[in-house]
Amino acid sequence: MSRTRVLILGGGYVGLYTALTLKKKARDKVDITVLDRRPYMTYAPFLPEVGAGSIEPRHAVVPLRRELPEVRVLQGKVDSIVHADRRVTATTDLGEELVVEYDELVVALGAVSRTLPIPGLLEFGIGFKYVEEAISLRNRVLGRIARAATTTDAELRRKLLTFVFVGGGFAGVEAFAETEDMAKAALRYYPELSRSDLNFVMVEAAPRILPEMGPEMGAYTVTELEDRGMRVLLETRLESCVDGHVVLSNGEEFEADTVVWTAGVKPSPVIQASDLPLGPRGHVNTAATLQVIDDSGAPIGGAWAAGDCAQVPNLVEGEGDWCAPSAQHAVRQAKHLGTNLARHLAGDPLDEYKHKHLGVVASLGLNKGVATTMGFKLRGWPAWVMHRTYHLLAIPTFNRKARVALDWTAAVFFRRDLVSMGRIQEPRRAFEEAARS
Repeated sequence: MSRTRVLILGGGYVGLYTALTLKKKARDKVDITVLDRRPYMTYAPFLPEVGAGSIEPRHAVVPLRRELPEVRVLQGKVDSIVHADRRVTATTDLGEELVVEYDELVVALGAVSRTLPIPGLLEFGIGFKYVEEAISLRNRVLGRIARAATTTDAELRRKLLTFVFVGGGFAGVEAFAETEDMAKAALRYYPELSRSDLNFVMVEAAPRILPEMGPEMGAYTVTELEDRGMRVLLETRLESCVDGHVVLSNGEEFEADTVVWTAGVKPSPVIQASDLPLGPRGHVNTAATLQVIDDSGAPIGGAWAAGDCAQVPNLVEGEGDWCAPSAQHAVRQAKHLGTNLARHLAGDPLDEYKHKHLGVVASLGLNKGVATTMGFKLRGWPAWVMHRTYHLLAIPTFNRKARVALDWTAAVFFRRDLVSMGRIQEPRRAFEEAARS
């Protein structure tokens, strides 16, 4: 009996959980291939804590080959999707072209950073979507503190210790707060510096931050951050950051050595060039069954999609027309997609995806947070505990849960390591200098 070839594009939440579910429910009927540029799934909610040194970077990722032993895992960047021919092309990091044919396609490519044509952003900005970027930001902030402590130039010190974060969504606020918490903790080792030397600035174009939590919790978060000496500039846009010279729409201009961009995401650009039907915002258009559909609402045979790259109808009354791009929806959609695909292969009817959002949580540094869940609003330490508890339960595999729990437990007895390893991004520098001398 021939097996159905299932190709899953993307190894994030949707890719991993779809493969796990499908393998469990249709093991003998499918040959599963997962194609992703990275050999691991990144648990994005832990990136701020990775950047702050509260969690080891390796513990915030899930190795695909380890968790999917019976699944073919290919590493490559997806270049094109031609669904009419049931064919996907990709390029490996070595420049080799991969051509993968399939019977059923699952589009789980997620989203990429949504940038704007701001002068200097491409050359000077730092993203915060992948674990590599979180590690880089940690090393950069600690490295700038060390350099600032060794200079006598007041203007240079001010520039080194000015950190600008653009975007007031969950990723931006958590990265902003956790990074400042780490920087403040690092100052205990630098008697040359004081808390007033640190200059953390958040720039948000909207009139409030954390819009998913409502105006009350957004206002509370602004107050909490400003009480810590941080600046939150609402209804303000970044106009330019050429060579670190920051220009804002409110007329302010100043020097900064670090600009972190967290101002939203957009669907993977590969989707735009494919022959799959797209919704008005550029997402793959799907039915509530997670089948890809055309403009008339009819299913496109052999194509499925979920997560941040998909436009999934929200069947819960009062929660909007489409499901929000959140990890909570992505995980549940993936399991539902895997189940529906298994039912489809067995000739059984499909179920529609319907999930009421349980709430949202955000960390604002050690022992600080905000949360809204099932009508309750929590602040401070209780919200922080809820944040950690929820994400400890949500991160895939017992292995990762245990490692993260050990990281947090160790932090109770030992202070987190606050050493910059910026040279890790230039591993041959010392060798080259020695060779020239």
